[in-house]
Amino acid sequence: MKKITRSLLLAAVAISSATAQENKNKAIFKERNLGFYEQIKKGNEAFNAPKSTTPMVFKMDYSNVDLPKSASEFKTVFAQKPESQGETNTCWCFSTTSFYESEIKRLSNQDVQLSELYTVYWETVEKAKLFVETRGTSAFDEGSETNAVARMMKKYGVVPLDAYNGMKAGQPFHDHKKMFEELKAYLDGVKKATAWNSDVVVATVKSIMNHYIGEPPTSVTIAGKKMTPQEYLKNVTKLNLDDYVDFMSLMEKPYWIQAEYKVPDNWWRSADYYNVPLDDFMNIVRSAIKNGYSISIGGDVSESGIDSKYGACMVPSYDIPSAYIDENARQMRFTNGSTTDDHAMHLVGYAERSNGMWYLIKDSGAGGHTNPTAPGYWYMHEDYIKLKMMTLTLHKDAVKEVLAKFQKK
Repeated sequence: MKKITRSLLLAAVAISSATAQENKNKAIFKERNLGFYEQIKKGNEAFNAPKSTTPMVFKMDYSNVDLPKSASEFKTVFAQKPESQGETNTCWCFSTTSFYESEIKRLSNQDVQLSELYTVYWETVEKAKLFVETRGTSAFDEGSETNAVARMMKKYGVVPLDAYNGMKAGQPFHDHKKMFEELKAYLDGVKKATAWNSDVVVATVKSIMNHYIGEPPTSVTIAGKKMTPQEYLKNVTKLNLDDYVDFMSLMEKPYWIQAEYKVPDNWWRSADYYNVPLDDFMNIVRSAIKNGYSISIGGDVSESGIDSKYGACMVPSYDIPSAYIDENARQMRFTNGSTTDDHAMHLVGYAERSNGMWYLIKDSGAGGHTNPTAPGYWYMHEDYIKLKMMTLTLHKDAVKEVLAKFQKK
């Protein structure tokens, strides 16, 4: 009996072993499940963490203000659809590139989209060159001015947007944070080491940008014809960049001369701004857009009278009543730093309403894209331009009579 039982047991073990070999288990990598203890720990940490509250901001109350309700209320010039500049400080280029797209349509009836990042790329290279030339004393940041776009186009040409958008496949928005952190860290190292070799610095700066936003093309093919960016500028866009002028209105310089706009983003210290009295400045804005000329504008958008919930920009009476907005109020704010040069946009339309002239402002920044009735646009009251918008870029034909008052250099 014992012998039989032992034999049966050995046979069962053999069968079991054979079955186990036939059904081998496998292992895989998968996300770790959150155990109940970890849930307890996470819950206690959340309960004991300092409670955060949404910070309050001081804003004008628009609940009883008669505002434009949609972009359709405005008489407009042609403009491409709003584009986002993402997490970059390249409004100067987005706004003025949009302006030149409108100019191409106005002058040659072409519907063209241009690459903003092509200009940004070469602007950054030029900043790096000047950084070396000045031994690290010139500004090296993302910001610039609206007239920088023509300056870069003259030197490097331009390409269509579909030839170079400065983003990687699948990237939803521009993001230059890491790129500029790396660029600035590199240039800080150059300055510390006094390694002022321009060729090496420029090559390294290009290499860093190529990694993040791609290498810009040296040629494009249009209708089967290969051309350089300079040829594309001349033969396709047909823009004459010498036809564009820049205005400011500041008491710190004599009126009716060309002068420097003294802000950090004017890093190459352009002194080509036509300085006019404030009334003339505002007449330029009004007459240009009413006659079909759009404008690239730059100034300050950090005021309590700006609210993206309504898409509106106004000067509140608690800041300064409309009747008191003059060249003194404008200059005082610029001098004391409460008016800064922080954003550029594209003025594309106007609406004459009972409470004054309103302008439709195309904006590549995040604020304008929040406008619920016209995403990508602001409704800007004329008083806001009068007090807070500091520069204009537009075609010289829109300001012939004004330019005639200036003495030739």
